[in-house]
Amino acid sequence: MKIRYFCRHCQNQVGELDAKHVDVSQLGFDLLNDQDQEQMVHMTTNGNMDITTICDSCKESLDDNPHYHELDYFIQ
Repeated sequence: MKIRYFCRHCQNQVGELDAKHVDVSQLGFDLLNDQDQEQMVHMTTNGNMDITTICDSCKESLDDNPHYHELDYFIQ
């Protein structure tokens, strides 16, 4: 199983882990509440786990433009 991280804004893949070499319990998913888990953690049909996060570029854009937080999508 692969654990893949994707930016919630630009949809770019941020990273990937091979679950054979990672203890999933160490990734902190158990610290998320149920609502956050539903929004951020998705199992794919081929058995991978996709995690929604934010990339450095989008984080920088949000920091530089706080009004972007009001928008559903700021990447066009």
